[in-house]
Amino acid sequence: MTHTPLNQAPQIAPVATSAALPAEADVVVIGGGIVGLSTALCLAERGLAVTVIEKGRIAAEQSSRNLGWVRKVMRPPVDLPMAQRAEELWAQMPQRVGSDCGFRQAGITYVAETEAELANYSGWLDQVRGSGVDSRMLTPGEIDAMVPGSAKSWVGGIVTPSDGRAEPTLANSAIAQAALAKGAVIVENCAVRTLETSGGAVSGVVTERGEVRCRKVVLAGGVWSRRFLANHGISLLTLPLVASVLRTEPMDGPTDCAVGGSDFSFRKRLDGGYTITQRGALFAPLTLDHLLIGLDYLPTLIAQWRNLRVSLGKEFVADWKLPRRWQADEVSPFEMVRTMDPPVEQGLNDEAMRNLIAAWPEFAKAQIAQQWGGMIDVTPDSMPVIGAADKIPGLTLATGFSGHGFGTGPAAGELVADLLTGKAPAIDPAPYRPDRF
Repeated sequence: MTHTPLNQAPQIAPVATSAALPAEADVVVIGGGIVGLSTALCLAERGLAVTVIEKGRIAAEQSSRNLGWVRKVMRPPVDLPMAQRAEELWAQMPQRVGSDCGFRQAGITYVAETEAELANYSGWLDQVRGSGVDSRMLTPGEIDAMVPGSAKSWVGGIVTPSDGRAEPTLANSAIAQAALAKGAVIVENCAVRTLETSGGAVSGVVTERGEVRCRKVVLAGGVWSRRFLANHGISLLTLPLVASVLRTEPMDGPTDCAVGGSDFSFRKRLDGGYTITQRGALFAPLTLDHLLIGLDYLPTLIAQWRNLRVSLGKEFVADWKLPRRWQADEVSPFEMVRTMDPPVEQGLNDEAMRNLIAAWPEFAKAQIAQQWGGMIDVTPDSMPVIGAADKIPGLTLATGFSGHGFGTGPAAGELVADLLTGKAPAIDPAPYRPDRF
């Protein structure tokens, strides 16, 4: 295995966005990640004048830094309908956007080293029987046949053949291009500082370049949403976690099916390489928010403590320096940090490769081409917040996707568009309501 210390985030295919800020819109979407872009595409397809305003470059944060998995397996049962609808929309994407987003239904397999892991998979399958999911349990022999060459003896696993993956660097730009072709406006390098209200309801947004009048706003700001809302007196329960990821140069591998173990995962890329991570661990850089709302996460923290690598250091100081209150005529934190670019936690990537090679020695020949970190906004139940913000009529939230936003992004965007236009939602929005915490 050759090793490189590169900390270089993926870059999406270029998109020619607008240099001019429109004076008004039917809907303004704050945030140009996959959820914001998917929302804009749906709204533009329905004939609404929609403007996406992104503080930096579209999809420059977690939307391009994720693993690219599109999965139903092991989703909470109440979240499963969104994952199923997302799968349908991903399959339709080439016709909808006019290009290949890399979506391939090559399956996702989770392998188990212990009977406890296997029982967890089996228990989930029992919960979702009758839901239309094609997941099934695997014997050790079936794993060896599907993913040959393992040096470990697995007790079993679970596979979902219809699960798959897409390419973040292709999909985001394709969705953006399609939204533009339908009449949407996308403005980059322009921070929305605050909302403008009239009679307590949304009447526009104030950006660093001026105001855009509108009566409906969608906040799809990812990890930044909590800070934006706090400036309006709304507390959003999200905390930051960092995933470290690497990709290899093109290579022969054991399977096209994505595979997850307890402490590694890999999936084939469209370019012939693999995207790899330490599936069992995330980096938790402590911030002031951990002190303010950490107790709301206590059950999750107790259950997942071994999976977190906690640090108190420069990230705390950097977060402390960013303002938590500001006026519309003041520079906002979104202008101070255009792109959240956390460093690679090299130890986690090294662990991922060691663990993967121990499981499938074929990966010892891998040449690491790129490594990056991505900041994830996590809610206490690891499900997104989607729905109206009761305190500010006209504001709809679509955030807190907890690392699952890429896979479910198209369905989330459709749900938001349904809520805004009064169309009967394709999926039940109740599990995602903002007031559930």
